Amino acid sequence: MAVQQNKVSKSRRNNRRGHDSLTPANPNECPNCGELKRPHHICAACGHYDDNEIVAMTEEVDLEDDAA
Repeated sequence: MAVQQNKVSKSRRNNRRGHDSLTPANPNECPNCGELKRPHHICAACGHYDDNEIVAMTEEVDLEDDAA
């Protein structure tokens, strides 16, 4: 088991942890629907990426007709 030889001061400990904080998100506006989305990701609201529809959203599919 490791045992410290000298006490690490609060200042030295906190300086070491200075880079551990989280960075805020950098949302971009979707060019298709205008919702905020993560950069280089598919828009969760409309399913578009780079002006192309990648994912068909569930609003377009009518589940009641398919069940019958």
